[in-house]
This record gives sequence, structure tokens and C-alpha cells, in this order.
Amino acid sequence: MKSLIPNLLTLGNLLCGTIATIFAVKGDYYATALLVGVGIGFDFFDGFVARLLKVQGELGKQLDSLADMVTSGVVPGIVMMQMLVNALDVDAVGYFGFDKEGVSGSNFPYFGLLLTLFACYRLAKFNIDERQSDSFIGLPTPAMSLFVISLPIIVEYAPESFFLEIVQNQVFLIIVTILLSVLMVSELPLFSLKFKNYSFQNNWVKYMFLLIAVVLIVWLKVVAIPLLILMYILLSILNNVAKI
Repeated sequence: MKSLIPNLLTLGNLLCGTIATIFAVKGDYYATALLVGVGIGFDFFDGFVARLLKVQGELGKQLDSLADMVTSGVVPGIVMMQMLVNALDVDAVGYFGFDKEGVSGSNFPYFGLLLTLFACYRLAKFNIDERQSDSFIGLPTPAMSLFVISLPIIVEYAPESFFLEIVQNQVFLIIVTILLSVLMVSELPLFSLKFKNYSFQNNWVKYMFLLIAVVLIVWLKVVAIPLLILMYILLSILNNVAKI
């Protein structure tokens, strides 16, 4: 029975991701972000509970990646696709030709689904990579997902932000899509927020990140999310240099 508990949490992640997909297609980005956030919360706690109950196993590992594929793979791909539709100022995504009313649409927004493809590759790679038990090699898909779903929230709920024009620019969105895709499958070591012990010497980079996260969230609110992902990557690079 104990082994069912973390798997139920993982399925909670999948359920949130599935519903978030529906809202992303409808363009309700607030509901999408809320559901993805809850799903990622389930994703964090399923592993924590599995370790706590000592019921870690191959089934849970595979189930976790399958759930992540929806919440942190399909959903951000659709959100980026929708943002490209808005940035290109087209009425709809193309039908690889013409729709039933004879109106053409742009096929280019499908470029945003590159995130979904690379997320799938990253998750499959993660499952067979034994180096990623205590840290990550490449950008985790939840971090990528949080970055992407925060962009339309900035547009909708932070109109006074100086990031507004940037996140609505098609060139910016294309560059972000490419960079996040490459980072997910890169060999860049990134720290994990798992704590083996709580000494400052061994965990200084984690404590620094958490402190910066609190300050930025209080100061910038939703705008802080993409900045935190960038800070996470930067601190990981600094941590790697410090270990040399």
C-alpha cells in the first residue's frame, strides 16, 4: 500500500497536466499556470515521499517521466505555440493549407512545439542516465515549463512591466524556444534542490538561490519566474567553476 502513495501523487501531476493542456489550447493562461504549478508540486513531492517511505522503484521512475511529458512537455509547447500566434498577429495556426472556409493560417507557430520534442528526448535521456541522482545534466523540464508558462502571465497580469514588449516579440520567442530546447539536452551540470545535509559549506549555492528567489518574488512577483530560471542556470555555472 505504501508504494501506491507516491504513484498517486505522480498521477496527480498527470491529471493537472492534462487539464492544463485543455486550458492552454483555450488560451486561459492563468488556469494553465496554476495547474502546471500544482502538477510540478506533485512531481516534487512524489519523489520525496517515495524516498521517505523507501518505496523507490523503476515503475515510479517511468511513471514520473510520463507524467512530466504532459505537464512539462506538451503544455509549454502549446503555450509557446499560442504566443507565437499572437506575436505574428495571425488569426489561427495553419492547417498545412487552407481551412474549410478557405482562409489561410500561419504554420510557423508550430515551431513552439520544438519544446515538446526536446522535452521528450530529455526525459528519455534522464531515465537511462545514472549520473543524475543528486544533480541534473541539462535543464530539467519543470524549469523549462515554468519559464514558458510565466511569459503569457507577464503579458496579462503585469502590463506595466518593462519585459512586456520583449515577451511579445517573435524573435525573442524563437530564440527562447531554441535556447531552452538546447539547454534541456545539453551536458551542462545543474544543481538540484535536494538536501543531503543542511551545512552552508556544502549547500551554499542552494541557499543563495532560495534567498534570491524570495527577494525577486516579493519584488517582481510573476516577472521573477523567468529571471529565477536564468539565475538558476548562472548559479549552476558558478558552482561548476568553483569545483574546478
